[in-house]
Amino acid sequence: MDLNHGAAFVKPVEIKSGGYQDCEGAGVIIIAAGANQKPGETRLDLVLKNTEVFQSIIPRITENTQEGVLLVVSNPVDILTYVSYKLSGFPRHRVIGSGTVLDTSRFRFLLSEHCQLNFCNIHAYIIGEHGDREVAAWNLTNIAGIP
Repeated sequence: MDLNHGAAFVKPVEIKSGGYQDCEGAGVIIIAAGANQKPGETRLDLVLKNTEVFQSIIPRITENTQEGVLLVVSNPVDILTYVSYKLSGFPRHRVIGSGTVLDTSRFRFLLSEHCQLNFCNIHAYIIGEHGDREVAAWNLTNIAGIP
């Protein structure tokens, strides 16, 4: 589902899984590590567990590269992006989080299925903190140019 929902944002690219040594020369390093959210847990409940994970992996990444961009997709993504920024020492423009990008793409995908249109004709956004406080910006939504 994530691949379908994210399709609106990508061109064909080479994606591979590797070890820390493979970070050298990488243009983008995607960090998807962390504990799974258990039933009844919020994304914010994962902060301490996943900060510990990041305290382990970010230094190992930076030992192998000082180049490229860190893209954080682990939850809670907004907080862990800041943790990555502080731990890495990278400039702030090279540490980004996925935020509500995937949620926005999912929203567009679901609207396109409902309207039976290609998702490229759907312009809609999920905004706010990724998690329980994000909202659909219905007033910015248009379908094939129609609000």
